[in-house]
Amino acid sequence: MTKRVFSWVIEQLNLGQKVAIASVLSTQGSVPGKTGAKLALTRDKVTGTVGGAGLELQVISRLRDLLEHHHPFAEVISFGLNKGAKGYEVIPLDSLCGGRVTLSLEVMIPMPHVLMMGGGHCAEALSEILAALDWDFSVCDSREEYASLNGAKENIHASVETFFENENAASLSRFSDILLLGHDWKEDEIRLISLLGLNYEGRLGVIGSKSKWKAFVKAANSAGIENSSLESVRCPIGLNIGAETPEEIAVAVAAEIMGLYKQIQVTSPTWRQKE
Repeated sequence: MTKRVFSWVIEQLNLGQKVAIASVLSTQGSVPGKTGAKLALTRDKVTGTVGGAGLELQVISRLRDLLEHHHPFAEVISFGLNKGAKGYEVIPLDSLCGGRVTLSLEVMIPMPHVLMMGGGHCAEALSEILAALDWDFSVCDSREEYASLNGAKENIHASVETFFENENAASLSRFSDILLLGHDWKEDEIRLISLLGLNYEGRLGVIGSKSKWKAFVKAANSAGIENSSLESVRCPIGLNIGAETPEEIAVAVAAEIMGLYKQIQVTSPTWRQKE
């Protein structure tokens, strides 16, 4: 059971899904689930068991709440399987078992998996930083000689049309971030409109100037995409640190992704600035 649940958790994390997992740490008296029992869930799937009955319903409800409102998170919780159970640290259940069970609950988030659509100088510089961070990255470039970077999880040499014929919103969900770094502004424009049309739910960024972005917005509007959908797209990408060279841009982009991944407001004051 443990191996199966862990394998499922890893599979879901690799697909870019946030996962909540419950493990029975200890038991006393009569309880439905024994030490080591595990249950895991995503937004729409559940696997494993911590014993069933009212206990499991309570655990699933709590895990779903944590999944909805927390990024990485962990807590230890105890249930008394008797509606008369007492003690500030015990949650009583309407049960006749009479025992007590303590569980750990944890929310696990997938590590970033960055898809770089364009394998030129900026992608090459960024790939080195992502590899050092031990983050997954993939590369897609319509030019065969630029579609392969060492360490890439996937190397895709395909035209814009072929790529989106083979992908859909579900398969794209394995990427936490998609960065449009194409050598051809028209390819980036088509990719942007296609991704917005597919309702890609990850973070989407475009490298480019003010005039390039204005042209993209105009083309997207002409394709029926509302400005509200474009508001979440980052352009230009990267923190504003004066980056100019591909290596400097890579540092700025990696730092921005890290802040978004950790849900940190990078412009917020440090502890010293708050004093």
